[in-house]
Amino acid sequence: MSNLESNPRELTCTGTAGVLTRPAVQVLAPREVPLGGLRAMPVRRTLPQRERSLIGPWCFLDHYGPDDVRATGGMRLPPHPHTGLQTVSWLFSGEIEHRDSAGYHALVRPGQLNLMTAGRGISHSEVSTAATSVLHGAQLWLALPDRERFTDPGFEHYAPPAVAGEGFELRVFIGSLAGSSSPVRTFSPVLGAEVLVDAGATVPLAVDPAFEHGVLVDAGSPAVNGQPVARAELAYLPPGGQELVLAAGDEPVRVLLLGGQPLGETIVMWWNFVGRSHEEVVQYRANWQAQIGAEPPGPPLPAAQSQFGTVTGNTMDPLPAPALPNARLRPRG
Repeated sequence: MSNLESNPRELTCTGTAGVLTRPAVQVLAPREVPLGGLRAMPVRRTLPQRERSLIGPWCFLDHYGPDDVRATGGMRLPPHPHTGLQTVSWLFSGEIEHRDSAGYHALVRPGQLNLMTAGRGISHSEVSTAATSVLHGAQLWLALPDRERFTDPGFEHYAPPAVAGEGFELRVFIGSLAGSSSPVRTFSPVLGAEVLVDAGATVPLAVDPAFEHGVLVDAGSPAVNGQPVARAELAYLPPGGQELVLAAGDEPVRVLLLGGQPLGETIVMWWNFVGRSHEEVVQYRANWQAQIGAEPPGPPLPAAQSQFGTVTGNTMDPLPAPALPNARLRPRG
């Protein structure tokens, strides 16, 4: 997914014996962002924001739907570039067609992970299919650590099995939880899982105390370690906790549980690029604009000279980058 804000923010991310510790919970409210087009599909963005930029390596979280695609036009994201990250696509309903410049063509369906590694540079498109009437899901980004951020681009698909327990069911799409592990490749210790909690149930989950965690509420109004969290809000828990407790009220709950070891690095994120300096991001933008012939006006670069490649089977015009802000993009720690 692309960050299609017309004026994207510059964001720099930094990221007793026998008693299970449960850290205090910070609740983060989303902001609504239109996702491109004349009939823009609204998304709720909870990462990044001023209060928090990273949860482990997770640096971007868009939550959307249920969206009536007849009214909004659904998702139609033309080819756009990425660097220095992995995109994580997870649906609750609907279907999205993915195409990228590494040659991968796949469908995103509910309960199935599509993981795209941008590495040194990739471009891709995402379009909700004609079979979709209601689109509902999340798009997340993982920042790659400095030592791995110029890796080759790639793509993985994985359908995690359901793991059932007393009062809950979960699917681990990245990392490990409750005895279930995902085989997909990540570049730092990380967790991603969908968790369903029955109405009235309380579910304690053993978690890695080296991780910080985020709980995005998709349905219901759970308590996270005793802290009420409303739908579409994101609960943040710092490292140090050995147990995370999800408690449902009178209705069932569905959340995305995200976590990871703190990245321990300063990064600059602007538009669809993750870099380490102002100069790097400026160069990425210039490379994309030159590749598509947008700035300065001229013919597109040959594929052999492009950083981001050409999306296989695409019929849409590529998306030009927005203008850079007047101020210098500054790393902050």
